[in-house]
Amino acid sequence: MSGAEEQMQQLRSKATELLLREEWRDSIQLYSELIDLCQSQISNTHQHSDPDHLSKLHKSLCVAFSNRAEARSKLQHFTQALNDCDQALQIEATHFKTLICKGKILLCLNRYFNALDCFKAALFDPQGNGNLDIVNGYLEKCKKLEFQSRTGSFDLSDWVLNGFRGKPLELAEYIGPVKVNRSEISGRGLFATKNIDTGTLVLVTKAIAIERGILGGQDSAENAQLVMWKNFIDKVKEAVTRCQRTQLLIDMLSTGENEAGLEVPDMSIFRPEIEENGCSNDQKLDMDKILSILDVNSLVEEAVSAKVLGKNSDFYGVGLWILVSFINHSCNPNARRLHVGDYVIVHASRDVKAGEEITFMYFDALSPLEKRVEMSLSWGFNCRCSRCKFEEAVCSKQELREIEIGLEKGVDVGGAVYRLEEGMKRWAVRGKGKGYLRASFWAAYAEVYGSDRSMKRWGRRIPAMETVVDSVVEVMGSDERLLKVVVEGLKKSGGVVEFERAMKLGRGFYGKVIKKQALRTLLEIGINDKGY
Repeated sequence: MSGAEEQMQQLRSKATELLLREEWRDSIQLYSELIDLCQSQISNTHQHSDPDHLSKLHKSLCVAFSNRAEARSKLQHFTQALNDCDQALQIEATHFKTLICKGKILLCLNRYFNALDCFKAALFDPQGNGNLDIVNGYLEKCKKLEFQSRTGSFDLSDWVLNGFRGKPLELAEYIGPVKVNRSEISGRGLFATKNIDTGTLVLVTKAIAIERGILGGQDSAENAQLVMWKNFIDKVKEAVTRCQRTQLLIDMLSTGENEAGLEVPDMSIFRPEIEENGCSNDQKLDMDKILSILDVNSLVEEAVSAKVLGKNSDFYGVGLWILVSFINHSCNPNARRLHVGDYVIVHASRDVKAGEEITFMYFDALSPLEKRVEMSLSWGFNCRCSRCKFEEAVCSKQELREIEIGLEKGVDVGGAVYRLEEGMKRWAVRGKGKGYLRASFWAAYAEVYGSDRSMKRWGRRIPAMETVVDSVVEVMGSDERLLKVVVEGLKKSGGVVEFERAMKLGRGFYGKVIKKQALRTLLEIGINDKGY
């Protein structure tokens, strides 16, 4: 055995040992040395025309590339890992281990159709005869995710019915009938390209990075949030460093400045099937820019997210979802987001017309105008949505402000609601205007409808709960607090009409990805003798 062959054998043995011990970085280093040595030997062997020796060298090189790809994929260095897979497959086009590795990487990158091709090709390699069950498992998974990605046919029902136990479902990336365009609200926004019904899926997208934790008391909570924010920044930095496409996507997000001058990207760039050709991360990482981008575009998981994840009320999470970052705030939103694992599901919370901008709430919009103004300023903008403009005009009326002050001082909520309803008659407020003002004072309405005593006194002098809920939903979409009042009313009075109203509201809040039985479980609506 020559000195080079002995050196190759030692490198191969040590690198394989490190791979089995999951010491990924060290194994990558040794496999890189082995690859260099193999390539050098192949170059020299060509001169001596030794076919058998050359074949063995090519086989060793193929396995080395394949194993280095596996180690790199474990570190989520997917671009480099895919390159190694392609190098191995140039040597042996149906190399079973490489095809499985490449397929798994493409699955992680949400490139389901390409992954499907890899697993199909693996079936033709004789080495895979003993692993047909594994390959078929990956094939079924690919087909399911590819179908979800193409059609938007998601179903979380089984997971919901199981009480959210176990790992969150693995979801596909999905982009519905939307596109990015210039927004009258702020900079760029996401717009519907066709009519979208309540509960219909708009998009499903995975976080670039996410950090979660449980917050303690007020003082420790602030420190915990700071630590989490630092960890989150580090995760984003790592994601940008290891993936060219991630750097490209994050770089196109707003820093909060020069919104009018930002490019409107084509939707194709957000689709996971895009190749990384043309992407380059040779440019120096601009951490100041990244910090500005994160400050403007990061999302905090909502209370309902914690509920779905099975966490307690102190649960806190912060993450970055690229396409969701283009969705602007409105105090009369038409979309909702639901967090499942590292994915965000966005669906229409009310009917959306083609050409209408997709919006959701950055803060609690079931609040009076003055409080919403304070919250929007804390976010660094002044909301100018149609609801805010309408209420600014109406709020010049002193009586409306007096109602708000009275509620803050603890006056009878029934009387306040009655006064507001009578005021709207005098001010000739109609249509959506009623929904806007009822949304602003929803807490008072909910308290009245939830109290038998208040309803006994004021019930005949104020609109029925269903009328008020419908008017608020028309301008706000579905909301958990609206749902709660409707469900409580259903439990008291029952009725098919009330049940259907609750189901419709539930679809607006949770989306159509959940079937009726699971939705009924979420809303804690039992099945009575009437069968609903």
